[in-house]
Amino acid sequence: MNLRYFIDRPVLSGVISVVIVLMGVIAIFSLPVEQYPDIAPPTINVWATYPGANAETVQKAVIVPLEEAINGVEDMTYMTSTASNTGDASINVYFKQGANADMAAVNVQNRVNGALSQLPAEATKTGVTTEKQQNAELMTFALYSPDNRYDQTFLNNYVKINVEPRLKRISGVGKVQLFGSNYSMRLWLKPDRMAQYHLIPDDVSAVLARQNIEAATGSFGQNYDGASEYTMKYRGRLSTPEEFGELVLKSLPGGEVLRLKDVADIELGDEFYNYSSEVDGHPAAMVMINQKGGSNASATINEIHEVLDGLGKDLPAGAEFVVLTDTNKFLYASIKSVIRTLLEAILLVVVVVYVFLQDIKSTLIPTISIFVSIIGTFAVMSLIGFSINLLTLFALVLAIGTVVDDAIVVVEAVQAKFDDGYRSPVLAADDAMKGVSSAILTSTIIFMAVFIPVAMMGGTSGAFYSQFGITMAVAVGISAINAFTLSPALCALLLRPYTDENGNPKDNFAARFRKAFNAVFDRFISRYVRGVLYFMHHRNMLWGTVAGSIVLLVVFMGLTKTGLIPDEDTGSVMVSMNTKPGTSMAQNKKVMERLDSKLDSIAEIEHSGAVAGFSFSGSGSSQAMYFISLRDWAERDGKGQSVDDVISEIYAGASDIPDATVFAMSPPMIAGYGMGNGFELYIQDKTGGDVYKFKDEADRFVEALSKRPEIGEVYSAFATDYPQYWVDIDAAACERVGVSPVDALSTLSGYYTGQYVSDFNRFSKLFHVTMQAPAEYRVSPESLNNMYMRTSDGSMAPLSQFVKLTKTNGPSDLTRFNLFNAISISGSPAPGYSSGQAIEAIAETADAELSSNYTYEFEGLSREESKSGNNATMIFALCLVLIYLILCALYESVFIPFAVLLSVPCGLLGSFVFAYFFNLENNIYMQTGLIMIIGLLAKTAILITEFAGKRREEGMSLPKAAYCAAKARFRPILMTVLSMVVGLVPLMMAHGVGANGSRSLATGVIGGMIFGTLALLFLVPALFIVFQHLQEKVLPKRIKTVK
Repeated sequence: MNLRYFIDRPVLSGVISVVIVLMGVIAIFSLPVEQYPDIAPPTINVWATYPGANAETVQKAVIVPLEEAINGVEDMTYMTSTASNTGDASINVYFKQGANADMAAVNVQNRVNGALSQLPAEATKTGVTTEKQQNAELMTFALYSPDNRYDQTFLNNYVKINVEPRLKRISGVGKVQLFGSNYSMRLWLKPDRMAQYHLIPDDVSAVLARQNIEAATGSFGQNYDGASEYTMKYRGRLSTPEEFGELVLKSLPGGEVLRLKDVADIELGDEFYNYSSEVDGHPAAMVMINQKGGSNASATINEIHEVLDGLGKDLPAGAEFVVLTDTNKFLYASIKSVIRTLLEAILLVVVVVYVFLQDIKSTLIPTISIFVSIIGTFAVMSLIGFSINLLTLFALVLAIGTVVDDAIVVVEAVQAKFDDGYRSPVLAADDAMKGVSSAILTSTIIFMAVFIPVAMMGGTSGAFYSQFGITMAVAVGISAINAFTLSPALCALLLRPYTDENGNPKDNFAARFRKAFNAVFDRFISRYVRGVLYFMHHRNMLWGTVAGSIVLLVVFMGLTKTGLIPDEDTGSVMVSMNTKPGTSMAQNKKVMERLDSKLDSIAEIEHSGAVAGFSFSGSGSSQAMYFISLRDWAERDGKGQSVDDVISEIYAGASDIPDATVFAMSPPMIAGYGMGNGFELYIQDKTGGDVYKFKDEADRFVEALSKRPEIGEVYSAFATDYPQYWVDIDAAACERVGVSPVDALSTLSGYYTGQYVSDFNRFSKLFHVTMQAPAEYRVSPESLNNMYMRTSDGSMAPLSQFVKLTKTNGPSDLTRFNLFNAISISGSPAPGYSSGQAIEAIAETADAELSSNYTYEFEGLSREESKSGNNATMIFALCLVLIYLILCALYESVFIPFAVLLSVPCGLLGSFVFAYFFNLENNIYMQTGLIMIIGLLAKTAILITEFAGKRREEGMSLPKAAYCAAKARFRPILMTVLSMVVGLVPLMMAHGVGANGSRSLATGVIGGMIFGTLALLFLVPALFIVFQHLQEKVLPKRIKTVK
């Protein structure tokens, strides 16, 4: 279709743009809003519990059979597992990026079902759970009692009964996790009373199985004429401590009966006493909420707040909700910052365009192009399933300086026609479009093509690149559509020559400003063309500059720090605390009180919630985890108030607590990649050797890492000195009294482990009945003297006759990585060093310190970063190759594309130079900017080669064609580049929320555009002469004769 069609139909052109904008506006209100897209690989969690078992027993009896069954499931990448002394078994199965999470869960569940027969009955009785891990954490909140009126048992179950069901019905909520246990009917069996009546725990279990049951009892009168029908109702399961107390255990002489209350204390208590939660030192029930994939994070969090506000009105007096972490805080603050930057960039770009065009109407056309392109992009984002997130918003900020490019080229070309004497705006617009349309189309195709290899990449890096790149490509594509439709139509409608009908210059402010600006600019152009001629005449300087830029690019790439994602101040901190092995929950709480007092003294902390019995490294009575929320960024914008400063204060305070080992870090920037934003790795024992030697090897490795300057904090919580007892059963002694070792172990388990033996209904829910001896009967090994088992003749004998205890030490948790025993190590880079440098230090230390029987594997973001080291180089190479091939096709030449491509290394050099001197990392943000620079520099260079090529076809000499192209395209190129650079200055100068990512992105692009533009302005004309001459020499082409 002839472009004159749109010039003659401005209403149609306007309608096209209005439709694009309307679709974009509609999409804005329907697009999900989130911090980052859900790019973590699918993860399936398998969880089981073996009550009373230690870590080694859990690993051998539960973990190993399940892992053997799961291993090799379709699309699996790796697997980790943890067995703890609390009897918990957890297996995380990680899958390839892009794998279907639902199918992965089904496949894992099928494998688990096949292994259930190999598990202990106690483990299968409590159930083996398989579920998708919901990666994105939305919020952590707590129900707490500021005046200590309620205990944790009440608060936990209030949340379980009244709060959790309502939260689960919110459409965007994927998982609600309560750090605590449910109600349980606790049967505290008194061993002395049990022995008095010749009872053992199995007798109580049998009574519950017979009497605490549900039954269908039918009805009277059914199907009988003349009889009324009555349904019989069995009372079914018991529900109160009093009802359980009336259970009949056995008959006694004299017609009396022995009831459960005669040998046990019965209460409504906790199912487990492994965890304890508090907020600011007060009892609390802590809840973490995860997002359902594909939902709107912002809207979901707002709905959660609405639900909590509604439920808060009905809370019992003395109980309150408190929010500890809320990703909306960082999300809103970050998006607000980016949107502010977006508006600032638009304003600055408009100012730059006005300075060059010196006319309000001329400036209005590129401004309209900005809004049409940016808003229209949201419509395409909605169609392809993208969300409004920091990546896509950053892409739109960068796109501002790019989308204005095409409109600038059109307006500048029309103005050039006016300068050539055109009086008709329609003819000027028509002829101008004939001259620039092919350049616009070519440059747009080139720019969009840069992101094709990016969109095809897999993994986390590929997800980042594609979200960013495709968003930019769409915006540039829409700007090209606008340049072919609305921009020329508006030029024909709005623009007029700068002279009157007699050819005399107009006398107004715009004319005077234009005259003054052009006078200065003409002198600038004259100096520029002298520089161009210098490179044309000094080929050694030309090739020396190209070669030097490539060499320096390699040097600065090696000097620049590497990373994956820049850390940000998210307003929250996570602290893992470990006390000495063997510490009880009560002793652990005393240590936590000391740490609480230290946290209270840090002014930047708003709330701190703690969970005793759980940490980064596992679970156990000697561990604890803190969720700390900081005050708003506006309240801590001074020096020494950032999240890193708070973490330093936490370390300083914890150093006065000798019994505590503390590790603090910010949450991970991408949900689903570990617990914190530091590095995580596993040391693996490939031989399955002695765990104590393995521990020594890991300790030596940690010590070696701690001496590296790149490593800040590094620790491993794995310990083998947890006090334990070996249990041996004297089989001979058992045989002498007519019992088996199984009987002895069953009695021991019944009194010590806390067995799940039945169920009961209450508060419209189903809870477990748990059987155990009271705590005072289980204080020391000597308590075995007071625990009795029944012999074959009905007499009672103390367990100490059959059970031999041997004091030993052992681990609290056992970890495996891909079926091998493993030890987890966590840490963070030292101040001034990047995560990439820390990973390199770990690799070097491992090569030097680890013996041949041991190896290591990274986990989480560290694993992604370690694997994506060569991705950037490969992507850049693919982009350059693709640009070269497209240019070959467009120019029908294998030589001329080099005139465009050889300016790119200078641009990349500028990015690395700026990153190095501004002490920034070469991370994903910077790399996405580099990809854009490749496309943008190629896009801009085409303006010169396209113009020069046409002049050469018209018969101009090569030097003159290159000279004329450089002079004619200098103004639009400079205008485009300044628009891009000035538009990114607010992003480069960002501070506060999300500033690290903004600076990484903008600084690299600004440096690349400055260096790259200087290179293409001075080098491309000379390179065009070289390669056009080579082209004509190899493939002679007919040149028109200039008349």
